[in-house]
Amino acid sequence: MATDLYSEKIMTHYADAYQKLYNRAPRDLRALDHEWVVVNGARMRVTELEYLTRQLQQEYTQGLEQKRNLVTRLVKWFKG
Repeated sequence: MATDLYSEKIMTHYADAYQKLYNRAPRDLRALDHEWVVVNGARMRVTELEYLTRQLQQEYTQGLEQKRNLVTRLVKWFKG
């Protein structure tokens, strides 16, 4: 039971990260059992999904940082 809760938690984190990055929900996200999930049609282990989630979160954070840097440069340029 605890492992099932862990899988659900990882899937929820993945769905949140995917939504933030791509502005849409993942097409297919479901648990097959306590160790395997299906993500966008691909079967993977929960540990792999956890790693993929960290990558999505990192990509999202990098995108935000790039936008922030761009805005800062524009503000400095306009201030002249």
